Amino acid sequence: FQVPFVVRFFKGNLLLGSAHVDMKSTLIELAEEAGVKIPTNCTSGTCGTCMVKLLEGEVPLTDPLPSGLDEYLVEQCARLSCIGIPIGETSVDLTPPL
Repeated sequence: FQVPFVVRFFKGNLLLGSAHVDMKSTLIELAEEAGVKIPTNCTSGTCGTCMVKLLEGEVPLTDPLPSGLDEYLVEQCARLSCIGIPIGETSVDLTPPL
């Protein structure tokens, strides 16, 4: 029996909701499942509207980076929730790094 991994959505210290990680759904899709609204625009990683901060866990980046992210933002733990797929136990803050 394998315990399912969970992604948790925070706004600062406030837990907004959580959903089970299925290794194929994006953070946006999992947030919707958890009843959490993340703003989106392009849904392709271009604009950066859906940027969140990775608090713990792993959301792999694409190579090359999508145009909505740069090295500085990645160093600040930024991820784009429209294309980011969490693998394993994950926590994100909806407040993007600045």
